[in-house]
Amino acid sequence: MRDPAEHCFLSTAQILPMQRFLKAQFSRRTALIVLRSTATALLVGCLPRRMSSAQSSPPACTVRPQQTEGPYFVDEKLNRSDIRSDSKSSVVKAGVPLQLKLNIVQVSDRSCTPISNAIVDVWHCDAEGIYSDVRDRRSDTTGQNFLRGYQTTDAAGNVEFLTIYPGWYQGRTVHIHFKVRTPTGAEFTSQLYFDDALTDQVHAGLPYASRGQRSIKNAEDGIFQEGGNQLLLSPTKNTQGYAATFEIGLQTA
Repeated sequence: MRDPAEHCFLSTAQILPMQRFLKAQFSRRTALIVLRSTATALLVGCLPRRMSSAQSSPPACTVRPQQTEGPYFVDEKLNRSDIRSDSKSSVVKAGVPLQLKLNIVQVSDRSCTPISNAIVDVWHCDAEGIYSDVRDRRSDTTGQNFLRGYQTTDAAGNVEFLTIYPGWYQGRTVHIHFKVRTPTGAEFTSQLYFDDALTDQVHAGLPYASRGQRSIKNAEDGIFQEGGNQLLLSPTKNTQGYAATFEIGLQTA
């Protein structure tokens, strides 16, 4: 049950004022609003209400940015929670385990309601910076499907994945792609990021260290600069590796 001290609401009339507020505060572009078919999907994170009503403030929900799908999305239709292996060879990708939990909610009328039966895809590169089912100048993994999969949200709006901490490749900071498709047809695609200090710590060990030092960190990544600071995971250490939870709110009309 959501803490009563928290609430989510965001009307269309509030979007532009919020953008102006954030631009003035942070001097950077704020969220992108993307229209898909007849649905409008906004990714929002619910924040505790800490400001008094006497203060002039935007709504207590921060609009998150949609980000590019990138060239490596493949609709494999792999319904699985553990995405570490290739389903054909059963070879498990080496790397520090990462338990990723995503909570999908509908934001409306000052409340956040779990969205059940939403399809959530996750995909990312392996410890060597290679994607599955992709042919490029570095490798050809056509027909493989490691580090890809989808889950359908339960009654509480939750999905969980077991994966590995991603590696890196030229031109990008470390990231995870995700796509949400709701039963009503709304779609939202974006990326998740990690704190540079944590990535440096993880990548100092095997199998990441053999790849060498990464060339791009968060602040130097052009896509991260489009609001990536609002998409940062906060993983905690566990006995296997790390665990992270991220709430994704959708406002559809």
